[in-house]
Amino acid sequence: MHFLKSSFTAVFISLLLSACGSTPQAAGVSDAKERPDGGSEQSRRVQTTVANQKDIEQTAVVTGTLAADQEVVLGFKVPGRVAEIPVDLGSAVQKNSPIAKLDTMDYELRVRQADAGLQQARVRLGLAPDASDQSVVLEQTTIARQARATADAARSQMERAQQLFTKGLLPKADFDATDFAYKIAETKYEDALEEARNRQALLAQRRSELEIARQQLADAVLYAPIPGVIRQRDANAGQYVAAGAPIATLVQMHPLRLKTAVPEREARSIRPGLPVRVTVEGAPGIHPGRVARISPSFDEANRTLLVETEVSNTAGILRPGAFARAEIIVSSGQRALMVPPSSIVNFAGVDRVFVVKDGKASEKRIRTGRHMETGVEVLEGIDTGDSVVINPGNMKDGETVAID
Repeated sequence: MHFLKSSFTAVFISLLLSACGSTPQAAGVSDAKERPDGGSEQSRRVQTTVANQKDIEQTAVVTGTLAADQEVVLGFKVPGRVAEIPVDLGSAVQKNSPIAKLDTMDYELRVRQADAGLQQARVRLGLAPDASDQSVVLEQTTIARQARATADAARSQMERAQQLFTKGLLPKADFDATDFAYKIAETKYEDALEEARNRQALLAQRRSELEIARQQLADAVLYAPIPGVIRQRDANAGQYVAAGAPIATLVQMHPLRLKTAVPEREARSIRPGLPVRVTVEGAPGIHPGRVARISPSFDEANRTLLVETEVSNTAGILRPGAFARAEIIVSSGQRALMVPPSSIVNFAGVDRVFVVKDGKASEKRIRTGRHMETGVEVLEGIDTGDSVVINPGNMKDGETVAID
């Protein structure tokens, strides 16, 4: 009995030792590496990317508000009663399209009156209906010819009186009277020429009055000075409006003008003609533009420079007043060392990445530059071709890693 009990105990101990001996051997199959002291350490599985040189663009990112390149408040040059307005809010119009029209009856009557006055002035100068105003010869006018004839007759009488007075056949008193009559006739001729000049000036005045009347008749129709869209209508048919009263507001939709304030540190490299990429919420896609105008001075209050960009809007999907984000492409074709933003760990204001070398994670402090959609520029700390860990989390320097 004692022998059976000892045998059972020996078998149990042997099985226990056998089981304990198999556990370390099975655990060693997992991701572990043997340490120099005979132990093992667990490897952390990570994903890496290669730090490469990439072509990048130097941009200045700004925001602003879109505005119409031109906005015109339209009004008549003459007063009157509105006869018709064929446009309304949102109407698209082309250049020289009619916007509104006044009742023209009064202006048509003024044209007739001015034309009658002109014809009267022409008759007083003795012009034929088909003769031009430039054909007027003062000496050939009726009043001048009549005065010239009287003066010529007085001259003939004076010459005969001179001969008789020389021969002693005419008293001096009669000679003086004849000479005086001749001088009066010459004076009247000069007066006739002056009157002809006055009538010629009156003719020019009547012609100007006719041109003014015709221009007022033409101004009774309001035309669009630029192509665009009606933003606001301020009058209705049948309404009497004064000269200059607003009838409608017209905005030009292409191109649009984007006004942005560029910080002083970025404004040094801005110049006219630079390409600009514009994005607007609610208007999908990127809309091209170019820097058109730059303010000559900085705003002292916020140290910014006003830059205006012309934005293409041929499709008409952009609207003035919309908020826009713009990227001014200062330069392109530059190369920089780039890494993904997810590979950078920031602690206490210091940027770090982990580089994998010989199965170990090595912590590197870096100095970053521009942050772009394609990645983050690394100015110093790592080299081109380094294998950088993505999403390192709480990784430690010298930690053993295995790359997936």
